[in-house]
Amino acid sequence: MTLDDKLAGKTVAVLGGTGPQGRGLARRFAAAGVPVVIGSRKADRAEATAADLVEAVGGTVTGADNEGAAAAGDIVIVAVPWDGHAELLAGLASTLAGKLVVDCVNPMGFDKQGAYPLPVEEGSAAMQARQLLPDSVVTAAFHHVSAVLLEDPEVSSMDTDVLVLGDDREATDTVQALVDVIPGMRGIFGGRLRNAHQVEALTCNLISVNRRYKAHAGVRITDV
Repeated sequence: MTLDDKLAGKTVAVLGGTGPQGRGLARRFAAAGVPVVIGSRKADRAEATAADLVEAVGGTVTGADNEGAAAAGDIVIVAVPWDGHAELLAGLASTLAGKLVVDCVNPMGFDKQGAYPLPVEEGSAAMQARQLLPDSVVTAAFHHVSAVLLEDPEVSSMDTDVLVLGDDREATDTVQALVDVIPGMRGIFGGRLRNAHQVEALTCNLISVNRRYKAHAGVRITDV
């Protein structure tokens, strides 16, 4: 598979890459031939995850702590838990300066009734990231992708679209190209970053769908 020109020579770093979603995305990118750096709070854990992915799918995958991964990546995916989101990004602002950042964090809580969206002072996780990373180009994507399916070696194609949000056309085009390297996925422009809040919150609805129907539901955009 030949990578899109927008991705040529670019390395993708995944902060929180040892968690299910980050690890699953890294797996799919590596399988598609995209160089990947796994980031984690502990470098040795990231290195172990990277070695496992190389054994499973091949490709170029290395591990580092989150700061090292952020420094190494041209495109940096933020896939950390919401409760550590602000602290991590604030500490990496200088390292991420000039880089394309893709935030896929969903601020959610859980109670006996299921998942529900948490209020965010800045409006959304993506808008918080933009405020904390004034010298980065911040986009939002990959909110509705099942980590279970991403990590399943029996799943060869991901039947889902990915909404990509951002205020810079070149940046959102690049993220769409990154989505498209995963078989079955399409990157669809979903609006400006200020509209990320409802995209993040929709994840709670999909969790309800999944629980009711014992599924791993995604989103498809019609007539595009």
